[in-house]
Amino acid sequence: MAFSSVDLSPRMGSQVTIDKSVLIGGAHAGEIRALLDRRGVLLFRGIAPSDGELRAIARTLGDLRLGASKRGADGKTLNEGEEGVLKVSLDENVNPEYARFLPGNHLWHMDGTYEQIPPLATLFTPFRLSRTGGDTCFANTYAAFEDLPADEQAALEKLRVVHTMPAALFPAMRGCTPEEFAVWHSYPQRSHPLVWHHRSGRKSLVLSTSGAWVEDMHQAESHDLLERLMRHATQDKYVYRHKWQLGDLVIWDNTGAMHRVLPFDRESSREFHRCTLNGEEPITAAQDAPATA
Repeated sequence: MAFSSVDLSPRMGSQVTIDKSVLIGGAHAGEIRALLDRRGVLLFRGIAPSDGELRAIARTLGDLRLGASKRGADGKTLNEGEEGVLKVSLDENVNPEYARFLPGNHLWHMDGTYEQIPPLATLFTPFRLSRTGGDTCFANTYAAFEDLPADEQAALEKLRVVHTMPAALFPAMRGCTPEEFAVWHSYPQRSHPLVWHHRSGRKSLVLSTSGAWVEDMHQAESHDLLERLMRHATQDKYVYRHKWQLGDLVIWDNTGAMHRVLPFDRESSREFHRCTLNGEEPITAAQDAPATA
């Protein structure tokens, strides 16, 4: 079966046709990486990878993330699951470490805004679907930046945004306890440029619900700017909405897209298996971007 693709929406997403064994073998890994960079989200129907196969596919495309991440004030370690495969579920018996953070997935975000080098991409496959809801939406932050007027682009390229765990989670968990909020607050803050100058020469907006405030800007103006940019970047023309089927494998570019899950039945035991590819470049501002040919 030849490698081929068809666009799923005008600005984001492509469905790829490829034999499962060929995908696992990595013969078209370079083409898949290039298509992922151009289209942001890739859908492979009927792949139904086992955990071992999911790891193998991930390793053809980049550096599979393993091990533990930073601790909060509660001393609990977050890790990437069993040899790089994380079970994503609200059931604490399935996902005891991450389940407490997953309500934030209902809000638009990119992963790893607390890291200097955010993850490159995510591979996601359903193990058990919810009875209702649970679609995943993706927004193209390359296209959202490219469509802004040139004078606004230039102004945004001068700004930096501080990202925090409370900003990411509090809007989704308004009823949190003081103890929960204190744990979120213990996680590191990180400042990133609002516009990412990628080594490819392309530029994207670095937007996420974790964006708490714009540095050196009045808090009211900061709030209004981030809200306006979020509304702009999540217009229908920049968004691909994916309705899951068992057997799907979806890969998305975390460096040029946001994502969110739509509401679903919490009692449905919805479970996905995830691999993450380590990032390959820091979020670079205009003055720090490498020269391109």
